[in-house]
Amino acid sequence: MTDTRIIAVVGATGAQGGGLVRAILNDPEGGFAVRALTRNPDSDKAQALAADGVEVVEADLDDVESLKRAFAGAYGAYCVTNFWELFSAEKEKAQAKNLAEAAKVAGLQHVIWSTFTDTRDRLPITDERMPVLQESYNIPHFDAKGEANEYFSEAGVPTTFLVTSFYWENFISFGAGPQRGEDGVLALTMPMGDKPLPGVAAEDIGKTAYGIFKAGDAYIGRTVGVAGEHVTGAAMAKAMTDALGEEVRYQDVPADTYRSFGFDGADEMGNMFQYKRDFSEFYVGRRDIEEARRLNPELQTLRQWLDENAKAIPVN
Repeated sequence: MTDTRIIAVVGATGAQGGGLVRAILNDPEGGFAVRALTRNPDSDKAQALAADGVEVVEADLDDVESLKRAFAGAYGAYCVTNFWELFSAEKEKAQAKNLAEAAKVAGLQHVIWSTFTDTRDRLPITDERMPVLQESYNIPHFDAKGEANEYFSEAGVPTTFLVTSFYWENFISFGAGPQRGEDGVLALTMPMGDKPLPGVAAEDIGKTAYGIFKAGDAYIGRTVGVAGEHVTGAAMAKAMTDALGEEVRYQDVPADTYRSFGFDGADEMGNMFQYKRDFSEFYVGRRDIEEARRLNPELQTLRQWLDENAKAIPVN
């Protein structure tokens, strides 16, 4: 197709970007082609994409000139940063600023920025309900992305702000899954009380982003939330009980207790769950499941995701 529109995908070998890459590849008549951005084009994942016919280019989020080259000639871009690789809100903002600058220079017609809410809009850091992290943030990986929204707006980049949710995959690879207690029973521990947690399969973020690109100009300037389901801790434990074939209890704990667990990022995660609990109506309200399903008809509930992935959840 001579009018094929190229989407430059940041994080093409990762969870969100990888989902978008597969969505585009699975729709060969959709009018889009993929340009995968990666720091290491020789990696196994990058080489696998190249074998599937994807254009793979080298780019580094810390190098704005490499991003300008990678975006050149593209129609649009999917932009995402990975706080958990950096553990620094300031570095994440610097990378986002590079993405916005490169998108402007390249004249991209549609950018999707994967973002979160800046929690300081509702919870000033002078509020003593949770500890301040990295000197200026409640939840650095939320606040930095939310603050970075302005980089795209101020640069005049035509942007859709895609507000994401807790990955169901965190139960597999992030240590958020059920842990076996001294009594031998599995427990899913979160300081969420009885409030629902918006969650999503990582693949569905990419599929929803593809739906936004297909919808085009109608979504420029808009904020779209994506979640597959809003599920309470008790309902998550019940779904896991059914999927794993043994009892999983929901264990609600105070946020201070969760922050004291001692793993890397425990304070960050404790603040995150507390915010989602204390501002539940707002947080859930930002994620319209029906709109996400219109963009991605294959959007999965937790039980649907568990049907395919429960065996991968590590339980001892």
